[in-house]
Amino acid sequence: MDISTASYKDSQQRLAQDIRAVVDDAEALLRLAVRDAGQGYDDAVSKLERSLKTARAELETIEEAVMETARSAGRATDEFVRSNPWQSIGIGAGIGLLLGMLIARR
Repeated sequence: MDISTASYKDSQQRLAQDIRAVVDDAEALLRLAVRDAGQGYDDAVSKLERSLKTARAELETIEEAVMETARSAGRATDEFVRSNPWQSIGIGAGIGLLLGMLIARR
């Protein structure tokens, strides 16, 4: 897995966590609003609950897709390294050399 793939994976995971936090906060806000508002907002509350359930289901679908993409990338990387061990060592050494040069320049 190269640096851009790792960065992409990290970004996807952070996005999924952020979306989950927003959904959790919205659910907490909904519970507080229902408790304080009374019976006048039943229709709005039920519509918001449906929207939140839909958003949570979409989030789970996105998370599963992200995880499957990461697994697939890991399998492809593993297969490449196993079939080309010396090339993999050379690529790793080259990346290490470049990173070392960049760090030394700063």
